[in-house]
Amino acid sequence: MTIDPKTIEQAALALRGAAETGKPVSPIRDLISAGGVEAAYAVQEANTKHYLANGRRLVGRKIGLTSIAVQRQLGVDQPDYGMLFADMDVPEGIPVSLDQVIQPKVEAEIAIVVGRDLPHPDMTTSEMIRAVEYVVPAIEIVDSRVANWDIKIWDTIADNASSGLFVLGAVPRKLDGLDLRSCGMVMEAKGEPISVGAGIACLGSPITASLWLARVMAKAGRPLLEGDVILSGALGPMAGVARGDVVEARINGVGTVRAAFAAD
Repeated sequence: MTIDPKTIEQAALALRGAAETGKPVSPIRDLISAGGVEAAYAVQEANTKHYLANGRRLVGRKIGLTSIAVQRQLGVDQPDYGMLFADMDVPEGIPVSLDQVIQPKVEAEIAIVVGRDLPHPDMTTSEMIRAVEYVVPAIEIVDSRVANWDIKIWDTIADNASSGLFVLGAVPRKLDGLDLRSCGMVMEAKGEPISVGAGIACLGSPITASLWLARVMAKAGRPLLEGDVILSGALGPMAGVARGDVVEARINGVGTVRAAFAAD
């Protein structure tokens, strides 16, 4: 079923308004779910075009729903994606202001930086591996413009895959000798583990997740380009975060990244 473009714009405006005011909105799925995930991506694309036209710069993509268990929970059989803009990047060591987000949570991920343009929708695994310039550990600060995280698949896709901010580790690692599937992860706050996992939780491998993304983005007309960042998906469950928290993620073989949240 095709959704009226006015309805797409209505949903896009609601999510933009929530981001601008800091006040979350009710779920938008009742507006768009009849159009399936295509309608949800149409909302995301409407806001992407709006933001690009108003000066924001696209620097990568994020992959969501890389956990098979979460996919089943939401009734889908593949991940989703969202846009990464330059103003979402928080350099490690700079306090993260929670005033920039509404309902933040944190995830530990392996970020892949792309070393060449990826224009082909039939990209192969070997081409994906060759395209990886380097990897770094990352903390994604996920967020939802939908009140109380009351989301279904249509809500999260339309809401730019529930993106917020991200912090990248500053020491790059080449793929040589790294098996991203077996990289163990622990994320801690206040000296206590808040999430544990491994690369295999990310669609079997962060490389597999990134290959999925590269193919899908080429088909969608927004191919990944040299220098783009891929947040390849959570290695473990997301966790809550509060003002003053210091969150550190350690990923074996990849490195350590820390996000310090401002106390006020």
